[in-house]
Amino acid sequence: MTREEINALDMQALEERAAAIAEETREASIETLDALSEELDMIEERKKAIIAQAEEKREKMLDVLEGAGEVIEEEKQEERKTMEKVEIRKTPEYLDAWVENMKGRASEEQRALLTQNATPAGTIAVPVYVDDTIHTAWENNEILRRMRKTYYPGNLRVGYEASAGAASVHEEGDEEIAEEELVLGVIEMIPVMIKKWISFSDEALDMRGEAFVDYIVDEITDKIIKGVITNAEGVMLNSTLTASYTAASSSLAAADIIGAEGLLGGEADAPAIITTRANAAALKAAALSAGYAYDPFDGMDVLFVSALPQGVLGFVADLSGVQANFPAGDEVKIKIDDLTLATSDMVKVIGRLYVAVAVVAPGKVVKILPHA
Repeated sequence: MTREEINALDMQALEERAAAIAEETREASIETLDALSEELDMIEERKKAIIAQAEEKREKMLDVLEGAGEVIEEEKQEERKTMEKVEIRKTPEYLDAWVENMKGRASEEQRALLTQNATPAGTIAVPVYVDDTIHTAWENNEILRRMRKTYYPGNLRVGYEASAGAASVHEEGDEEIAEEELVLGVIEMIPVMIKKWISFSDEALDMRGEAFVDYIVDEITDKIIKGVITNAEGVMLNSTLTASYTAASSSLAAADIIGAEGLLGGEADAPAIITTRANAAALKAAALSAGYAYDPFDGMDVLFVSALPQGVLGFVADLSGVQANFPAGDEVKIKIDDLTLATSDMVKVIGRLYVAVAVVAPGKVVKILPHA
């Protein structure tokens, strides 16, 4: 390795390289031994530099604890601390510490870094790279992007207007208009745990930083998102606020979509069709075979799902009428189990997310059922 490459390594990586060199020297030629010896010298220099930096940092911390430094206004101090924490969460060192902590392999220095930047509640803050990865996954899914998302802790009660009288015209001199008859309903959103586990090879645990997030965190997040969508489909199917339309046959036709669309209320501003690619392809094929041009989807966007609940051909919905509440945030919690599948040289990675999904507005969701 070159000096530049060695200077980029931390103490653990230096120890690993030194151990590898010890193995290489057993069968090395004289020329190779000289090169390896020079590399070992550079490794020792790098180790001394790391130790010196750590000592310097420790001395500065002791100075601060003993009262050194300028006293500034408490408000500005807190603001600076918050900014510093955000900046630290952007660093590769923090990302590595978070990843290694998940694996149960964090060094004392890495654990200290995470603890120092924990929230007041003691929760370890997610690195900015992970946060961006998860929120990009949420936004890239069109169904979830259109749903209303909230973050209230615990159960959530959402009120909706079940029925209300129209406004009245009051001519001058006429009798007093009647009071509006307003009927309100309440939906209680009780969260459930969406879980998914995937097995990876032992080698996956050797990934660090961004590579670990891109491969494992991204994969488990994708599976959890699909689980949330499946949960949302079940909720839309069974909600008392979902209208029902029965198709003319056992398969989906353009007339069924238009009929279901007619059951939407006037508040459904951006309705879309939710169905499988197979159903959508059959509709397109029927349009082509009809011999004249027409849009089988009536101008609505088509949002695809892998599967629909049994006995459903699709939904026509304005998804602003569907709400997802994340009591503990929308970060997918990940746990790594390297013991259960150890005999197969595999690692079990479990993802979980606490979420409640509900239809919270009438006139915005219609399910299309096949003809009996």
